[in-house]
Amino acid sequence: VAAINPAKLVRGLARAVETRGATIHEGSRVTSMGPGVVRTADGQVRARYVVRATEGYTPTIPGSERALVPVYSLMLATEPLPEAFWAEVGLAHRETFGDHRHMIIYGQRTADNRIAFGGRGAQYRWGSRIHSSLDRDPEVHAAIWARLVDLFPAVADFAVTHTWGGPLGVPRDWYASVGLDERTGMAWSGGYVGDGVATTNLGGRTLADLICGRDTDITRLPWVNHRSPKWEPEPARWIGVRAGNAVMASADVVEARTGRDSRRAMVFSRFLGE
Repeated sequence: VAAINPAKLVRGLARAVETRGATIHEGSRVTSMGPGVVRTADGQVRARYVVRATEGYTPTIPGSERALVPVYSLMLATEPLPEAFWAEVGLAHRETFGDHRHMIIYGQRTADNRIAFGGRGAQYRWGSRIHSSLDRDPEVHAAIWARLVDLFPAVADFAVTHTWGGPLGVPRDWYASVGLDERTGMAWSGGYVGDGVATTNLGGRTLADLICGRDTDITRLPWVNHRSPKWEPEPARWIGVRAGNAVMASADVVEARTGRDSRRAMVFSRFLGE
């Protein structure tokens, strides 16, 4: 599995589109969108097609509050680690890693020899609240560090130098989708549930084909024009998402202790539509 620097990827994509004549308007908060128009605090943009590709920030757009739930994923990075550590833990070739626990974890060796490691555990906020203050949570970051030490005990002797996080977008049926309503010109791509680095590339290429009216192999994929149901209104959404976190966290404990699949996790997965 390839390891990438996501910040460099974003900057590279920005350079690519600007080189082709596009203009990127950063800091333009969208107040509403609809067929043929996107409105911001500073003005509006009109176009034949409007693409919503806002992922975890989608609930901040009026009218899209229940389209996706923002779930925070938090990360940390260690100080640069010596070659002896990499030889001991078996990551000599910058392998990426994860496992099959329900409260997902993921990690990689960075180009400057740190471990970048992240996972779930941050609580859902009422009303799908998103704020930069939620990007760091000492309690959750401590739990993520404990998981990393459990995987690689030798890392306990080294320091954590960076912590960060952000929201990803989760559809009600956990089914990513891309589509175009030709009648209204409204298009969308999202609901990647944290797997967006590769999927956004496919989503962008699919949108290009749909908007240009091209019938291709990728426009016939099952996720094209899939419509996920809306999430429940509050307080049901808050209760359900928080309960799901608790159930899956407890399922991980049970499975680690017994070595068997957790029945509670299987039942809750069916409720989520996974």
